[in-house]
Amino acid sequence: MSTILRAGSIALWGLAAWLAMDAAGFAQAPSYNPYRPVRGLADGGGPSVPGGEWAKLPGGREMGPPASMYIDTDGESVWAFIRCDETSPLVFAKGGRFGVDCMLPDGKLKPHDTIYKFDPKGNVVKSFGAGMFIWPHGLHVDREGNVWATDAASEEAVNIAAKAGVKAGHFVRKFSPDGQVLMTLGEPGVAGNDDYHFRSPAAVVTAPNGDIFVADGHGSNNRIVKYSKDGKFIKAWGKTGYAPGEFLTPHCIAMDKRGRLFVCDRVNTRIQIFDQDGKYLTSWHQFGMPSGIAFSYNDEDLIYVYDSESDNVENPGFEQGIRIGDAQSGWVKYFILDPGGNPATTTGSGAEFGTVDKFGNVFAGEPRPRVLRKYVKVR
Repeated sequence: MSTILRAGSIALWGLAAWLAMDAAGFAQAPSYNPYRPVRGLADGGGPSVPGGEWAKLPGGREMGPPASMYIDTDGESVWAFIRCDETSPLVFAKGGRFGVDCMLPDGKLKPHDTIYKFDPKGNVVKSFGAGMFIWPHGLHVDREGNVWATDAASEEAVNIAAKAGVKAGHFVRKFSPDGQVLMTLGEPGVAGNDDYHFRSPAAVVTAPNGDIFVADGHGSNNRIVKYSKDGKFIKAWGKTGYAPGEFLTPHCIAMDKRGRLFVCDRVNTRIQIFDQDGKYLTSWHQFGMPSGIAFSYNDEDLIYVYDSESDNVENPGFEQGIRIGDAQSGWVKYFILDPGGNPATTTGSGAEFGTVDKFGNVFAGEPRPRVLRKYVKVR
């Protein structure tokens, strides 16, 4: 082979390799971010008005650590699960109050509402759920507007509450849009792994036919449990492990418009996808360490994956933020970088949960900074 041909061949191979690496990079964490947070000038406040965060709690109360969020059936109001008014980001296991946010040191529960409905301007129009939850976690709004919520408190926290005569933790509760309790799955204050008990359930979602799916996953159960719309046990699948159909902290569960179940297998740094009978379909690894998932309310057919944990310590190669991709293929299109994260440390500062309205606005709950953030697409 001549020198010219050899050089041309090397150049072509180099170009092919560069394109392959470039495509892989765009598939996992593209740098393009067409979104901006709604605050200050981005909120139209004028050149001299700094503005503030999007959502406000009534009575001048400071925002507590947000947990899960979900869009209302109107497509523009936002439901949010707020963890009372805890201020310390230090986890309960290390002497802090993160993880027992709605429990007083004596085991009693704080008298604060935990479930809030915000109008499109960030004002609270409805709230309830006071004195029910130790650690608010998963939130889901079904097609009839009912609100489902989980208490993912640890067994240690539940035991402290029990000594004070409080039965909370280890349950999933269904509310009417006005806050009336309609159903309780699990037994508050009692952990288990049988058909009708949970161990720190992380999330819940419902199917169009009313079937209920619980990610029993912030404790040691590491499974998905399925119930009929009237709360009768149907089946469970999953166990602790790394293989397909096994989990290490199934932190969220969501359903796309095709009826597929998406599970945040967070510690395994993947999303596992199943049909509604628990048949394993595939895994996606391109979304980092997934904590929360939302899907387009409109016809864009996008998946929004909230990663509050990735850094150079726990998940090298990924950073905290929100990855937005095609819901069918999993191809990542956009990446909203966490504005407060330092990848050299395990800050856990990013958005852990979120939702999307009919206009494509992205909402994010950041528990440790205690921020309920809104992003708008500007280009």
